[in-house]
Amino acid sequence: MGRAVTVATCALNQWALDFEGNLERIFRSIDIAKSRGARYRLGPELEICGYGCSDHYYESDTLLHSFQVLAKLLESPATEDIICDVGMPVLHRNVRYNCRVIFLNKKILLIRPKISLANAGNYRELRWFTPWSKARHVEEYFLPRIIQEVTGQETVPFGDAVLATKDTCLGAEICEELWAPNSPHIEMGLDGVEIFTNSSGSHHVLRKAHARVDLVNSATAKNGGIYVLANQKGCDGDRLYYDGCAMISMNGETVAQGSQFSLDDVEVLVATLDLEDVRSYRAEISSRNLAASKVKPYSRVKVNFALSCSDDVAVPMCVPIQWRHHSPEEEISLGPACWLWDYLRRSKQSGFLLPLSGGIDSSATACIVYSMCHQVCLAVRNGNADVLADARRIVNDETYVPEDPREFCKRIFTTCYMASENSSQDTCNRAKLLAEQIGSYHINLNIDAAVKAIVGIFSVVTGRMPRFSVYGGSSRENLALQNVQARIRMVLAYLFAQLTLWTRGMPGGLLVLGSANVDESLRGYLTKYDCSSADINPIGGISKTDLKNFIQYCIENFQLTALRSIMSAPPTAELEPLVDGQVAQTDEADMGMTYAELSIYGKLRKIAKAGPYSMFCKLINMWKEICTPREVASKVKHFFRMYSINRHKMTTLTPSYHAENYSPDDNRFDLRPFLYNTTWSWQFRCIDKQVSKLEKKEGISLVEDVD
Repeated sequence: MGRAVTVATCALNQWALDFEGNLERIFRSIDIAKSRGARYRLGPELEICGYGCSDHYYESDTLLHSFQVLAKLLESPATEDIICDVGMPVLHRNVRYNCRVIFLNKKILLIRPKISLANAGNYRELRWFTPWSKARHVEEYFLPRIIQEVTGQETVPFGDAVLATKDTCLGAEICEELWAPNSPHIEMGLDGVEIFTNSSGSHHVLRKAHARVDLVNSATAKNGGIYVLANQKGCDGDRLYYDGCAMISMNGETVAQGSQFSLDDVEVLVATLDLEDVRSYRAEISSRNLAASKVKPYSRVKVNFALSCSDDVAVPMCVPIQWRHHSPEEEISLGPACWLWDYLRRSKQSGFLLPLSGGIDSSATACIVYSMCHQVCLAVRNGNADVLADARRIVNDETYVPEDPREFCKRIFTTCYMASENSSQDTCNRAKLLAEQIGSYHINLNIDAAVKAIVGIFSVVTGRMPRFSVYGGSSRENLALQNVQARIRMVLAYLFAQLTLWTRGMPGGLLVLGSANVDESLRGYLTKYDCSSADINPIGGISKTDLKNFIQYCIENFQLTALRSIMSAPPTAELEPLVDGQVAQTDEADMGMTYAELSIYGKLRKIAKAGPYSMFCKLINMWKEICTPREVASKVKHFFRMYSINRHKMTTLTPSYHAENYSPDDNRFDLRPFLYNTTWSWQFRCIDKQVSKLEKKEGISLVEDVD
């Protein structure tokens, strides 16, 4: 009858401008799809060149090499007898488009340009591409000679069209179009398209995966149909981790789920589904059928090919499954770990060095590296030859097999506790015990000699000796003495990263890991060019609250008992003198706000788009049970003062794993000035007036100015 169609989608760990590696991974996915009976194969967005090419899209080389890769795909026997849908940039009439190129048996069937471009948050597609704004319009595209020589075609259809095979009709969406309020699948479905495809370049954000899954399932719940989604996976050269989750859905239910986090460079999902299930599902939706009778038709590209076979009565069909979502703690354990592995192997370095202070942030970073070691050992145990080859190259041992995470950790991870006269024995012990439990190569050192030398130079030149405030010094002296310690630790971290393996008779260098969380960066509670300055930071997009929950997860799942005392200790920078041998300085007291408050400020500032006045208006309701309007005003003002005074630090922020939508990353996500009028005079005056009105309304007499 020709009703059982077999389709394949994939998640590929593509790398920007790695045309050779990208081609190899595309070929692998096609081979797997064909071996499992698929007649159609979908790949991620811009998979030929890699999604994260950024301003390299302007270069003619990127277009040229993309067509060279396409030619290799077209001429290969591996792509015969399967419809291949690949992504690449295409220049049409001197306008650059983000396209799908769909081909079969050395013939290009359709080039479909992206209609809705992603241009918010981390995405800047309008910088490089133009959206195709001609709905249901198709033009002739003149192929470059390199492609004409393979296909024998001079022109091919270019535009908003669908494919009509012998047995069904397919329509393409590209990433953002699924999220748009007027998604193409709505009109395509009304026009009889039964299979929708979506090639994505969607990155990981904590607690986001369910939104993508819900959108895919809802796309076919109202309109019926089969929805096939492919996605990029891994780190393709910047702060984002693309989290896979390739999936296939039919009539509102998931039938195939790909992994969100894994070290597999190529993952292929294949599903066999009954087209009659789509047709019967649609038959009883009268509102859909009435709308379908009035829809403007799409141009159909006829394809002399079927996704089914004539004798398919006994072919087993896929059935709905329940999607399993990771908890946020699992996401933190897996996502940054996979990102670190990609960065390590692709940077050709030999491991990581982490200044381990014995506090929550650096301990969480250490746990993520330990989780990465777990993932490497698991992948090798499951037969992943790519991971094994990478691990052997990293440790410089062609016979090595990583089996024990602690043993592998010892080889590739160095931790360093940098004590000063202001450090407590408690944090030293915590760092040492955690290092023992995860297996890292641990170094203890003291920075006092370096601090005294630096301060001594200043004293010789100026004739003045700065003092801590507890010894009668000013706040300026106090801060300067703290910053000297912090910055010396950064210098020593890079020195030990370059030479530690040399001292051990091993080749290579280490990447320095930072461990400033998203809340501290937002507040600016860090020293510019201290240990927050590193090569990469796996927790820079994660809140303190989530990190605490992650630490608890590691206690339970990795049996890291050393974390218990770290969890119970108050966060402290340990940069001021001890009092009776005990820490007197705490982070929250220094900041003048709690980490919980910081998370709220961050979400209101970035996600809710709130300035000082709007934030105050929202918080007087949110905190009405615990704070007066005057207290809320004081808190909001303090936050914005500190945020704006320290915003300049974001310009040098270490590249961080992006995991939270209120990240203050200055590079491309949170574009703001770094020189503010920190008095916020107009904005704060509006707050003052509102406080006065509220207090008069409540019968409270004003006796002092609002802070």
